[in-house]
Amino acid sequence: MLISRRKFLGSLGAAIGATTTGTLTKAYGAANKHFKGYPGSSGVLHDTTLCIGCRKCEQACNKVNDLPQPEKPFEDLGVLDKKRRTQADEFTVVNQFGTQEKVFVKKQCNHCLEPACASACFVKAFTKTPEGPVVYDASLCVGCRYCMVACPFDIPAYEYDKALAPRVTKCTMCAPRLEEGKLPGCVKACPREALIFGKRDTLLKIAKSRIQNFPDRYIDHVYGEHEMGGTSWLYLSGKPFETIGMREDLGTTSAPELTSGPLSAVPIIVGLWPVLLTGVYAISKRKDKIAKEEKEDALKAAELQANEDMNQKLEELREKITKEKTAAINFEVKKALEEVSKEAEAAKEKEAETQDIEESEEKGKQEE
Repeated sequence: MLISRRKFLGSLGAAIGATTTGTLTKAYGAANKHFKGYPGSSGVLHDTTLCIGCRKCEQACNKVNDLPQPEKPFEDLGVLDKKRRTQADEFTVVNQFGTQEKVFVKKQCNHCLEPACASACFVKAFTKTPEGPVVYDASLCVGCRYCMVACPFDIPAYEYDKALAPRVTKCTMCAPRLEEGKLPGCVKACPREALIFGKRDTLLKIAKSRIQNFPDRYIDHVYGEHEMGGTSWLYLSGKPFETIGMREDLGTTSAPELTSGPLSAVPIIVGLWPVLLTGVYAISKRKDKIAKEEKEDALKAAELQANEDMNQKLEELREKITKEKTAAINFEVKKALEEVSKEAEAAKEKEAETQDIEESEEKGKQEE
């Protein structure tokens, strides 16, 4: 969808006018009803007391998602000395906390029951699936990156190095593998079963059972059960969650609930939000179209230049072959002439010798 600058500014003015006259229809940034998750949805339980920081999960994630190899190999555990976050080409990372008693925590998308990224995305590029994963459709994304701002866990990353077709990237809980009946790559690779995949309700029962059976080992809380309305990725810990890099200031209210009231209470936001986003969307799409045309032009120019270079090289090769062929012919002709000349001289010498012999014999006869 393309929109002219004049039409965009006109729509913006109309929205402002409607806002000041109070003729706007009430709107909401998100639903005001709490969603408790899809029944039977899946998730992962991460027991940090069992994690040994081997980075096998990182390696598996890299492989199943066909990501570029990191600068340092996965066997290098020195990277754990520095706190890391997920990147455009790293969907999961393991961080180390503590010095005397080390705790290792895997970080990735938590796949919220009501994702902040989906709530902030006005083109619905993010979707919470009934199976559990929060998935992303790059074909719908306009590159506004509101999802990155909205995520309370600082997860979505942006491919800044890909100017023509950048994407927002994050863990997908291996949604394609789940559709095939396979485990997420990280869960399958974990040697200590610090990661367990299953139905979210079942995982909560397992987590609470461990807390009850081993009260000295665990903090009496399952992180992700209620945080931000609940997540599909759940955590157990023997240390306070705030000491292992987990936010404890999020509360239990989901992102859509937090945004529905404020957006509807501010008329100027309600009026301008759709228009502004329409403008951003149109500008982004136009930019994408221009980028695509520039890419096609560049490819055509590159193809034309390649053809010219190839033709030039073929011509140079033909000239070289012609010169080499001519030189070879001249050499053979010269060689043949030299051989003929030698044979002629040899024949003359032989003829002279024969003549001398005949003259000598004739002289001998005369003397007799």
